[in-house]
Amino acid sequence: MTNRILICTLCLLMGMWSCGYHLRGTGSSLPPHIHRLSIPMFKNLTTRYELDVKLTRKVIEEMIARGKVEVTSDIAQADAVLSGEILSFRVNPIAFTGEASADRYNITIVARIVLRDTSRGRVIFSNPSFIYQQEYEVPEGADFESVETEAIDKIAEKFARSLVITILEGF
Repeated sequence: MTNRILICTLCLLMGMWSCGYHLRGTGSSLPPHIHRLSIPMFKNLTTRYELDVKLTRKVIEEMIARGKVEVTSDIAQADAVLSGEILSFRVNPIAFTGEASADRYNITIVARIVLRDTSRGRVIFSNPSFIYQQEYEVPEGADFESVETEAIDKIAEKFARSLVITILEGF
């Protein structure tokens, strides 16, 4: 009976190992020859000031934090280049206070993202309409315009995390 349990347990573990099971945050769907990545400044096709700077900086920080690849500013030294164009940035009120002023907003960022393998000249990842949405609650007594910079910083961080997870882990 004990041998049967041991054999079943070993078969189960081997099955999980052979099927590619891994914990989120530990995998990488990048080709094994990609060691250095360049992330040039995203193009900002919106009217939102410095959105390109904030999103690019947060994507670089998130990619470095994951430790899967080295991030370099020199495109010539990179095995791959991650480029992005910010297509739209929308802020829509979704909840209101008793005084009819908005206190909760839905923020949507749409970007065109391409990860190109420079050594083999092919596209590794492409999403012509990468969409990130999040609600943002304005603190009591403030309006969105007064907390807009803080809101964009928070959204940029979560946008970057979502994008990097999508690229590295294929989710």
